[in-house]
Amino acid sequence: MTQVTVWNEFVHEQENETVAEIYPDGIHTTIADALEERGFETRTATLQEAEHGLTEDALDDTDVLTWWGHAAHDQVDDDVVERVKSHVLDGMGLLVLHSGHFSKIFRALMGTTCGLKWREAAEKERLWVVEPGHPIAAGIDDCIELDEAEMYGERFDVPQPDALVFNSWFEGGEVFRSGCCYRRGSGRIFYFRPGHETYPIYHDETIQHVLANAVEWAAPVDDPASSSSGNAEPHEEIDTNDDRSVH
Repeated sequence: MTQVTVWNEFVHEQENETVAEIYPDGIHTTIADALEERGFETRTATLQEAEHGLTEDALDDTDVLTWWGHAAHDQVDDDVVERVKSHVLDGMGLLVLHSGHFSKIFRALMGTTCGLKWREAAEKERLWVVEPGHPIAAGIDDCIELDEAEMYGERFDVPQPDALVFNSWFEGGEVFRSGCCYRRGSGRIFYFRPGHETYPIYHDETIQHVLANAVEWAAPVDDPASSSSGNAEPHEEIDTNDDRSVH
């Protein structure tokens, strides 16, 4: 069974009444419960825990990590970020959600600022499926419509995705690449835009379905493709003695 760790900074829910009403037990609990109902084994972790709940042992037992952060990106310890990055490169899947685009881990893996335009106006969003054959889009209609959303607009300063699954249109006119797939090392990464804390996005069953599809897609495969590295023996017979070598 796929093991999922659902990480959330868990700040807004403890400081803002509106957010607390929507997610009384935290965004992480809502996501974890939805994934558990769909057959995944889940645990949660938050910023406030020792090592943010992301110890070496915890990550060793994690197939896919989901990440939601917004107000406390700078409070995430750099050593934990490096630990998570190492696990992703070794094959752990990573789902980065909404404002997690500015998280240390996502920026470290992308190598860019991950900046974008934004606006909070409770406007309609349509997430159009632009790659219907992709596993993350399985079971999803032509688009997902959200009555209220925070706008994210281009340009989104990220590398060109390996695959773009969703592209958003907002009532105010902007568009945004909302479902971006990447591979870093042996790990699969999916950035999924919806999820502003003052709207009940993660209670939406279609959004939950996408998250479940994404976990399934990002989970490590049993026999990942591999290649050797380091000093190599020649395939043909040659003289390998070279006094100029500094190795």
